[in-house]
Amino acid sequence: MDSKNLKSNMSDQALLNSNSQGISSVPSSRSISSEESGDHKPEIVPVYSERKFTRSQLMTVAILCFVNLINYMDRFTVAGILSDVQCFYGIDDSQGGLIQTVFIIAYMVFAPIFGYMGDRYSRRLIMAVGVAFWTVAALVSSFIPQEHFYWFLIMRCLIGIGEASYSTIAPTIISDLFVDDLRSKMLALFYFAIPVGSGLGYIVGTFPKTTLGVEWQWGLRITPVVGTVATLLIIFMLVDPPRGQAEGSKMEATSYAEDLKSLVKNPSYILSTAGSTAVAFVAGALAWWGPKFIALGKAVHLHDNTVDMGQVSFVFGLLAMIAGITGVPLGSFAGQRLRVRFPRADPLVCAFGLFMSTPLMLGVLLMAGVNTDATFVLAFFGQVFLNLNWAIVADILLYVVVPTRRATAAAFQILISHALGDAGSPYFIGQVSEALKPYFNTSSEILVDANGSLGNSSQLISTPMPPLSGNCSNSTLNLDDYVPLQWSLTMCIIVQMLGGLFFLATAVFLVRDKEKADRTVATDPKAVLVSSYDAIELNDSPSKDSGVGSEQNCEEIEALTGGERTPDSDSGLILARDT
Repeated sequence: MDSKNLKSNMSDQALLNSNSQGISSVPSSRSISSEESGDHKPEIVPVYSERKFTRSQLMTVAILCFVNLINYMDRFTVAGILSDVQCFYGIDDSQGGLIQTVFIIAYMVFAPIFGYMGDRYSRRLIMAVGVAFWTVAALVSSFIPQEHFYWFLIMRCLIGIGEASYSTIAPTIISDLFVDDLRSKMLALFYFAIPVGSGLGYIVGTFPKTTLGVEWQWGLRITPVVGTVATLLIIFMLVDPPRGQAEGSKMEATSYAEDLKSLVKNPSYILSTAGSTAVAFVAGALAWWGPKFIALGKAVHLHDNTVDMGQVSFVFGLLAMIAGITGVPLGSFAGQRLRVRFPRADPLVCAFGLFMSTPLMLGVLLMAGVNTDATFVLAFFGQVFLNLNWAIVADILLYVVVPTRRATAAAFQILISHALGDAGSPYFIGQVSEALKPYFNTSSEILVDANGSLGNSSQLISTPMPPLSGNCSNSTLNLDDYVPLQWSLTMCIIVQMLGGLFFLATAVFLVRDKEKADRTVATDPKAVLVSSYDAIELNDSPSKDSGVGSEQNCEEIEALTGGERTPDSDSGLILARDT
C-alpha cells in the first residue's frame, strides 16, 4: 500500500502487539510521509504496552518503590528519636532542626549534578553507587560519640548526597517504561513510598529502644541492612530502558544550557515546582516537629509527666503511613479520572488538597493542648489531603518536559523545592521557636491559656507544670517549649495557602505546555511510530479477525518500512525494523 495514501495521524500513536492486547500510545500529529517511506525506511521503535506490562517492568518498578521506601525511612528515623538525639548530644531546638537541614542542603546541591548525569550516563550504575554510599554513611552515623555532634551532621550530609543520586533518576526510569494512565499509576505506587516510608521511619527509629530496650542508636542501623539488599537488587535485577522509549523517541540530549533555558520558559514546570516547594516546606516541618509538639501538647493537657515521646512518635508515624496509603493513590486516581473531561484537573486536585489541609493543620495547632485524640484525627486527615500532591506533581513534570530533559528537570525541582522547602523549614521553625522562648519562659512553669491554645501575654494564665519525661536519663524536655513551638508552626498554614495558589496558576498553562512537549516528541526525526489508526487504514477490510495486530497488518507494515519482523519475547510486541 502506498504510504502517501495514509491519513494524517491525529490520534494516539502505538505499536502493534503480537497478541492484540493493549496498545501503548503517545499523542502525535505526525504521519508517515512518502519521503520517509521512499529511500529512507524509518525504524519502528519498541513501545511498551499501556495495558500489558512485562515481568521485567514490574520487577523494576518494585525495586524502585522498595528503594524509595527505605530512602524515606532513613530520612525520618532521626525525627522519631529526635528527643533522644538532643539529649545524647546536648543540643537545643535550633541544632535539632539543623540535623535535617544539613541533610537536605547536601541533597539539593548534588541533585542537579546527578540530574545532568542521569540524562547522559548509566542510571543503574549511578543509583547503585549512590544507594551503597548512603547506606555506609547511615551505619557510620550510629557510632558517632556524644562529644562529636558535628561529625554526626557530616554523616547526615553524606547520606543526603547518596540519596540525591537515586531520587533524581528513579522517576525518569518509570517514565521511560510506561505512558499515559499506566505511567500515572506506577508513579502513584512509587510516590506512595514517601508518606509510608516516612511513617515507617518513626516506627523503625523508636522500635529498638521502646520494644527491645536497647540504645536509640540501633534505630539507625536497620535501614543500612535493608539498603545493602537494595543495592544488590539495583545491580542485578533493575532494567534501565533507553531514554524516551515509552514515547518511541530517540531524541538526543542537548546542551545543559539549552536544557535550563527550556525549563525556565516552561511555566507549568516553574509554577508546579513552586507548589511542590510549599508542600515540601509543610511536610518537612510537620514531620520533624510534629511528634514533639503533640507530646508537649499532651503533657500540657494532662498536667503530668507520663508522656512518652517514643509512644507519640510511634502513633504519629503509624497515622502518617496510613494517611499516605490513603492520600497518594486517592490523588492519583482523582487526577486520572478527572483529566479525561478536564485537562487541567491535575494541578486543581493539588490545589484542592492544600486548601483542604490548611484548616485541618490549624486545628492540630489549636487542639494539641486540649485533646490529644482529636489532634491525631485532625493530623491524619490533614496529611491525607497533603498527600494528594506527590504523584500528581511528578506526573505533571513528566508530561510537560521532553524525555531527554526529565532527569535535569527533576533535579532542579528537587533543588528548588528543598532549598526553599524542607531544607530550611525544620531549622527555620526551630529558630523561631528559640527566638520566642524568652517571651514565654517561666523556668518552673509553663504559660498556656485556659484551653491550651494560642494566646498573648495578657490572656495567659500561670499554671505550675511538672517536667515532661525525656528519653534519656540525664535530661528532660522543657514544657516551656510548647507555646513557642505552637506559634512557630503557624508559618506552615501561610505556606500551604500560597502553595494552593501556585497550583491554581499552573492550571492556566498546563494544556499548552503539555501539547508543546507532545509535539516535540512526535516530530522527532529519529523514529516514526505506526499508530493504531494507521494500522487499521493499512488493512483494506478490517474485521474481527484482522484488525490491529493482525498478521495481515504486520506484513503490510513490514512492506512499508522495508524491514524485517522480529517478535520481542519480553514485551510481546512485533517490531518492524529498518534493514
